[in-house]
Amino acid sequence: MNLRIPAAFAALLLPAAALIGLAAPAHGQSSRPHLQDGPTATFAKTSDWGTGYQGQWTLKNTGSTTLNGWTVEWDLPSTTTLGAYWDALVTRSGSHYTAKNREYNGTLAPGASVSFGFTAYGDGAPSGCKLNGGSCDGSSTGTPPSAPGRPVSTAITATSISLKWAPATDAKGIKEYDVYRGAAKVATVGETAYTDTGLTPDTEYSYTVVARDLDGRTGPASPAATFRTTKSGSDQPPSAPGTPQATAVTDTSITLSWTAATADKGIKEYDIYRGTGKVGSTAQTSYTDTGLTPGTDYTYTVLARDNAGQTGPASAPLTVRTTGGQGQPGGYSKIGYFVQWGIYGRNYTVKSLDTTGAAAKLTQLNYAFSNIDPTNLTCLNGVTKATGSNPEDPNQGDGAGDSWADYEKGFGAGDSVDGVADTWDQPLAGNFNQLKKLKAKYPGLRTLISIGGWTYSKYFSDVAKTDASRQKFVKSCIDMYIKGNLPVSNGRGGDGSAAGVFDGFDIDWEWPGSEGHPGNHVSPDDKANNTLLFAEFRRQLDALSAGTGKKYLLSAFTPADPAKLAAGWEIASGKPNVFDSMDYANVQGYDFHGSGSDNSWEPHRTGHQGNLYQDPKDPNTTKFSVEKTVQTYLDAGVDPKKLALGLAFYGRGWQQVADGGAHGAWQQANGAAPGQFPEEAGTRGYDNLIASVPDMTVYHDEQAVATYGFTGDNGQWWTFDDAWSIGKKTAWLKSKGLGGAMIWEMSGDSGTLMTALDNGLR
Repeated sequence: MNLRIPAAFAALLLPAAALIGLAAPAHGQSSRPHLQDGPTATFAKTSDWGTGYQGQWTLKNTGSTTLNGWTVEWDLPSTTTLGAYWDALVTRSGSHYTAKNREYNGTLAPGASVSFGFTAYGDGAPSGCKLNGGSCDGSSTGTPPSAPGRPVSTAITATSISLKWAPATDAKGIKEYDVYRGAAKVATVGETAYTDTGLTPDTEYSYTVVARDLDGRTGPASPAATFRTTKSGSDQPPSAPGTPQATAVTDTSITLSWTAATADKGIKEYDIYRGTGKVGSTAQTSYTDTGLTPGTDYTYTVLARDNAGQTGPASAPLTVRTTGGQGQPGGYSKIGYFVQWGIYGRNYTVKSLDTTGAAAKLTQLNYAFSNIDPTNLTCLNGVTKATGSNPEDPNQGDGAGDSWADYEKGFGAGDSVDGVADTWDQPLAGNFNQLKKLKAKYPGLRTLISIGGWTYSKYFSDVAKTDASRQKFVKSCIDMYIKGNLPVSNGRGGDGSAAGVFDGFDIDWEWPGSEGHPGNHVSPDDKANNTLLFAEFRRQLDALSAGTGKKYLLSAFTPADPAKLAAGWEIASGKPNVFDSMDYANVQGYDFHGSGSDNSWEPHRTGHQGNLYQDPKDPNTTKFSVEKTVQTYLDAGVDPKKLALGLAFYGRGWQQVADGGAHGAWQQANGAAPGQFPEEAGTRGYDNLIASVPDMTVYHDEQAVATYGFTGDNGQWWTFDDAWSIGKKTAWLKSKGLGGAMIWEMSGDSGTLMTALDNGLR
């Protein structure tokens, strides 16, 4: 897939001074005495170019206990603002900045250190540094933690008492709690709950709790609470309820029922868990869980609580799938790519998906594209930097992105899915907020963030290289796009701001083990590492599912060229197999032939870009076809249900094409035809192609199943999909048992092609 950002896009970008990034506090200047050694934060400029600089903060744990989490705060003068940042999450209030650790660098053992960096515009240095609420020089200042809340009992037996309490507060963060039974400390825990065991039946015990902060200071004790254990043999916890059964399932809800648990004290209520999270309680033996995602697996267990507050063991688990969505019996996936930059010259917004009727027909929507940070090898956002205009530049996509389109741009009421305009102070705006509104209107729609693409695949080889780099990359992507912790930029973003927007990832590595965009990093190890990268995505997504009970999708864009498939994709049965980790692949079914804007690729001969069958008139040795491509996957043993066939909602064209007695097919040409946009010669969206190429006659090759258009001898020749070819291809993919179809990309069609696809996959 190509990522093309018009040169005019640069005029739409915000000034660099408006970007929010990481700065760091200056070395602490407090002259107050040290209460104990603690962590330090020191700042250094690593480069300086006069109008700005690159800075780095280094945190070191100079204390004697492990530091679990860190927060750095500082101020900058009004003459200095921030650009890109890495290895931290940042929020901003006026000129005050707060940086928090990422999930992969928050734990510091005694003597360990960690760094994060940023770029700044202006020469002002950070001031007023605070580290975990105290001084950055390691001195421990401020007030100790508050008292925790009074303990309450969650369960009591003859020999145990389970406690919980409201958390204490502290500027530096709470590290742990000491639990006291009378005057004796019985436990130190990191949570706000504890079960005391080995007690004597029918006996009173009094408890208090004391909090300890990250500097090791303890605060006052909580109010005391006294509880009595039950009499020996008189109280047993409830039995496990029966395995839950699904009595009703819809696209967005699941109704469960179970046989009752037993208890000598009587059952008070049942707690229902989806994954490891409790979703509700009821005194009945049935419960309806709502607000779910269509076509998604959810796992449930049920626990009983008796009138003495005792909780019994969990029921056996039940996994059930909501209706609708991808993967239903007899159903087909209809997957469309929405391009980030489509809101500019194409004037195709998320609302366009609604008004053209596409949103009601799609099962999945892939948002293209997220980039890879070239320095930190993590998912990249929070930057507004145009992709370079030279497609031969090996650094064309380095550090590029458009957070303005993603989540900063405010849409007016007329361009908003629900007709409500964005406000200046909402943390999430832009396309991401519109996607959230679209999902609310069409609850059967799943959305995935696509990473890479033609221009942003340069660093995939690096992120996939080692176990550590894979773990770091996947964690960063989940943190940013599933948990929604977007970098703060122009007052938008922040922790959790994009939670619920995306339901998974689509990996568009073009191409592992073989050439792609000029300058791409390629290694002989890419093929094996590609499989390991997908396995790491699946491992971390499944770990997240264990807590949420929700299945997250993982897909890939995979090549049409059998040589590229052999070089980078382990798909053979009985071997390490990348398909073991992914839900499905979007198989390239187009771009078999074409001519680019720089007259590269195939400028001197026309050719079908997505013919279903091999064309006997094709003079090329490769002789690409959809059938040949898909059969390569099937011959390797890939489950056909895991394949979605790619379709083009755009055309490829040449100019000065001879007739040759074949209406221009496979004939000599003189470069790319004029495109829909000046910088995109040789390419037009379907609607634009049909409306804007004068005097074009459309032809259908029944033998190859290919649609093309010709304007006459020495004129233009175009290859594209239309309703006729889509009808033929959907019938074919159904006969092969494939899982559905994918579209690149949605802005080319106002409804004709999407309707043909929807009709073909009924």
